[in-house]
Amino acid sequence: MRLSSVFILFCAFAFAAVFSIGAAWVAAGAVEESSERAVRTELDRDALTWADVDTDGLLVFLIGTAPTEAARFQALSAAGRVVDSARVIDQIDIIDRDGIAPPRFSVELLRNDSGVSMIGLLPASVDRDQLVEDITRAVPDAPLSDLLEVADYPVPDGLDDALEYAVSVLRVLDRSKISIEAGRVTIKGAVENEDTRRRVEADLARRAGDDLRLALDITAPRPVISPFTLRFIKDAEGVRFDACAAPTEDDRSQILKAAADAGLEGKLDCRLGLGTPTKEWGLASALGIRAIDALGGGSITFADADVTLFALEGADQSLFDRVVGALEADLPDVFVVNATLPTPPEAAPEGIPEFTATRSPEGDVQLRGRINSEIARTTADSFARAAFGSSTVRTTARVDETLPANWSSRVLAGLEALSRLSNGAVMVTPDALSISGNTGNQNASSEIAGLLADKLGESEHFEIEITYQEKLDPLLGIPTPEECEAQIVEIIGDRKITFEPGSATLDLATQDIMDEIAELLQICGDIPLVIAGHTDSQGREVMNQQLSQDRSQAVVDALRQRRVLTASYEVRGYGEEQPIATNDTEEGREANRRIEFKLRRPEPVEETETTLESIADSAPTDETSQTDGAEDTSDGQN
Repeated sequence: MRLSSVFILFCAFAFAAVFSIGAAWVAAGAVEESSERAVRTELDRDALTWADVDTDGLLVFLIGTAPTEAARFQALSAAGRVVDSARVIDQIDIIDRDGIAPPRFSVELLRNDSGVSMIGLLPASVDRDQLVEDITRAVPDAPLSDLLEVADYPVPDGLDDALEYAVSVLRVLDRSKISIEAGRVTIKGAVENEDTRRRVEADLARRAGDDLRLALDITAPRPVISPFTLRFIKDAEGVRFDACAAPTEDDRSQILKAAADAGLEGKLDCRLGLGTPTKEWGLASALGIRAIDALGGGSITFADADVTLFALEGADQSLFDRVVGALEADLPDVFVVNATLPTPPEAAPEGIPEFTATRSPEGDVQLRGRINSEIARTTADSFARAAFGSSTVRTTARVDETLPANWSSRVLAGLEALSRLSNGAVMVTPDALSISGNTGNQNASSEIAGLLADKLGESEHFEIEITYQEKLDPLLGIPTPEECEAQIVEIIGDRKITFEPGSATLDLATQDIMDEIAELLQICGDIPLVIAGHTDSQGREVMNQQLSQDRSQAVVDALRQRRVLTASYEVRGYGEEQPIATNDTEEGREANRRIEFKLRRPEPVEETETTLESIADSAPTDETSQTDGAEDTSDGQN
């Protein structure tokens, strides 16, 4: 009986032990399952899909391959938020990036009437919010679509500069596609006309700097050319175009090939435009050029459908007849040919009449020589004053009523041609009209050839010798120093360049103004600019002067940091010397604390102009001479 009780008691203990073990096992499994579920949920919440979880009792194992060290730490932190960090075992590997090439980072900015779109791949460390803010500030009225992707790689050299430059281009081109890579920007865009295209291309190229590779493809509608003109010359001075226009690329290629075959060397170009009288312009022009080459020289001018050909003096008559006959037969029916074979003069007459007009680089215009009537002289003088300015014209031409009847119209045509040059001269003789000079318009020769052909008719012989000078070109977008000064004032407007109180450190709010001023000054180039600082009257005068000097220097330093050439700039600190308002009120003191941008102008020099007219006008009579002398003596005594 006693043995039986012991057995029963043993069985009870054994059952209790087994039950306890089973309960503990079930409980441990529940803890493992709940811990694993909680950690997985937290990892999914942080989008850490690369991480996996395993458990062993109370221990939680994090396994997987993290893309970065920061991602590994993020996974550990996520697990530590739901279980005790002491239970988390780190078994995470990190991708070895040493052998992986970074992706090709590139961005495209697209601007049209719908707004601006950003598409591409950027390094994650690029300040994306700042980029969006810069674009919004550059084109504030255009909606922005941000479709950029990012990758966690270092920023390649040159990408930040390329992005900054590209954003500035958005302000210039309303329709554009800007492709950005590290150190390279490709720009495709459209503008309203050819002049704007040239100005925009020059401006963009100038602002790009030496470290940025730039590819430009700016297009513009073709201009309407009237009259549609081509003028080809081959003489002792060489082979050249005075004017060349073509309606298509194929026509231009046909014309330039014919010119090259005739001996034209160097850079060949022909202006594309609208207004041709026939689709066969290229063929007709090539035929005319070949005719001049076959004659051994001369000139041919196409002005719309009128063709004027001049052979060289002394050319063989039979050759002239044969070449001109073939040209008339081969040209399309729309063209009318007027051909002339000049005969050598038997003896050059003395005193050949001529009219000359000259325009100096300073703008002074002189009309000299002969003109056929008093009315014609008055008309020429009035026309010149209207074209060049009344104060710059001086007419000394004399009347010669024996001149041809068309002399006056040729003079006026020459003056109109001269008005299209920066400086130069025009000469009218009985047999010819010649114009020479300098211009900043690349198309001046073509335009003047068209003008003379239109004004003078088919039979008139004229010569053009015009030189294009880039420094005279107003279309390059280089404003004058005076325009730069005015534009700086306009940029600042109601704003101010401000500093931190009592210091020469530029306020952060001033950065936008400085960026805009720097962008303008990069275009203005090397101008004699004075940057002057002013303060109010509070504090000691010496300290105020030094503070204004330091603030002016800070502005120059800020411009230099923005790649502005400041070698010609002068820094001046005036302190409280030049107030523009009272210092008795806070508003007045605020107005007196300022930075001014002004051109450094030379001191005025009193000039004395001596001419025959001024000498004659100022020659005193005996009576006035004595009176003036007495007044001078009296003034000297005072």
